[in-house]
Amino acid sequence: MAIIKRALAGIDPFLLLLIATVAMASLFPAHGVGTIWFGYATNAAIVLLFFLHGAKLSRQAVLAGAGNWRLHLLVLCSSFVIFPALGLLFSALGGRFVAPEIIAGLLFLSLLPSTVQSSIAFTALARGNVPAAVCSASLSNLLGIVITPVMVGLFMHVSAATDGISLDAIKGIMSQLLLPFVAGHLLRPLIGGFVDRNKRILMPVDRSSILLVVYTAFSAAVIGGIWQRTSIWDLLAILVMSALMLALVMGANLFVARRMGLGREDEIVLLFCGSKKSLVSGVPMAGALFHAAAGPLILPLMIFHQLQLFVCAVIAARYRGMADDAPIIRAPAVDDAI
Repeated sequence: MAIIKRALAGIDPFLLLLIATVAMASLFPAHGVGTIWFGYATNAAIVLLFFLHGAKLSRQAVLAGAGNWRLHLLVLCSSFVIFPALGLLFSALGGRFVAPEIIAGLLFLSLLPSTVQSSIAFTALARGNVPAAVCSASLSNLLGIVITPVMVGLFMHVSAATDGISLDAIKGIMSQLLLPFVAGHLLRPLIGGFVDRNKRILMPVDRSSILLVVYTAFSAAVIGGIWQRTSIWDLLAILVMSALMLALVMGANLFVARRMGLGREDEIVLLFCGSKKSLVSGVPMAGALFHAAAGPLILPLMIFHQLQLFVCAVIAARYRGMADDAPIIRAPAVDDAI
């Protein structure tokens, strides 16, 4: 019993909610008129989600770390060059053995931006350069709203599961994600104080939005026969490829950081901000870009999400233990989804 409790303690609670949502969609998928109403609710939830993320972005925190442009470029290169290159390689190799929809999800995962809150939390835990982490993670997340749809349009046609996306789809995601984000950030002087004071109250809005998108996407996927086409082997293959991708990216980031003579604090930023992928951005993007085909694309992202949290927690604790002379910093709680 104690072993089971320790194992469950290392699992992100939100992952359990995601799994429960997938199970509910598998047993009771939305169909008919329900699909239409869930579609409307999902679109509204995505708009609200990105509006709140824009409102939560502190301009002062970003400006505090903005001067370290070399570090920020390295983080962006990791997120949008190294990851996609590995995604293309793995999708080409794994496409021979894994269901096309699942391998397409691995490629989609590689095109996503970095996380924000959890990257900052792990950087603080490891006693890294927190202001630079805020700037790097926020910049990656913001640019990802534009870069990810464009890269999906360029690269996702390599998968048999998708035919790429149209220009109209890219314009649609700009209006559904980017405009609410910008609107929220512009209104931050008016509502920022309320948002900052009520983060724990607003967190359920974030998570509920993601769960709603997951339920809607998986409902369509279940009706389309996802579980008839996906085997345990497919899921295990995605776990192995995700672990390998994460290890290669982290190894590359460490090599680059030490080769370029980055200080320990900046090395930590590159390691964490450059190796993570955002669930909270990826799920809405998948729903907006692929609609009914989004369900299978989300599976690799869910697996990678838990894997990156576990690995980064172990590495951050190790960095913290090595910093014997550094002042004790209480890290933010890593209880968010992104």
